[in-house]
Amino acid sequence: MQTINCDTKIILCSYRQLEEKDKKLVDAAKKAATSAYAPYSHFSVGAAVTCGNGETMTGNNQENASYPCGMCAERVALFAASAQKPGMKIEAIAIAAHDGNGYTKEPVTPCGSCRQVLAEYEARQQTPIRIIMYGEDKIYMTQSAAALLPLSFSLPR
Repeated sequence: MQTINCDTKIILCSYRQLEEKDKKLVDAAKKAATSAYAPYSHFSVGAAVTCGNGETMTGNNQENASYPCGMCAERVALFAASAQKPGMKIEAIAIAAHDGNGYTKEPVTPCGSCRQVLAEYEARQQTPIRIIMYGEDKIYMTQSAAALLPLSFSLPR
């Protein structure tokens, strides 16, 4: 019997400690959250990705009365970037949420489906995607999607 260690390094910081490019990405995610369609949960999430050419693309959660038909902000942003810039690498993604009383105090982390999609994008482009999870009181950052989803699903080759 063997043991496999799955270590996850999460950087904890504040907004003021971010590099300028990461502040801009967080600001874009926060702005995207303000136009989310969240009439059922009243939990608006925004995501912003930095593409390899330096361009920023955003997405936000889109709810639907038929619950499974909605889409998370992270996947909206990733899919939009992939559709509009095919083959362009994604360097980073920032995520922020607004709950009607302001931006969340704690960082918002991607759901399992979004983690899987991030992990597959990362594997496909063969470079890590940094993840910045914003909260008013603190920010979590990882250097790769794999850090949030060790042993992600993939098809056998």
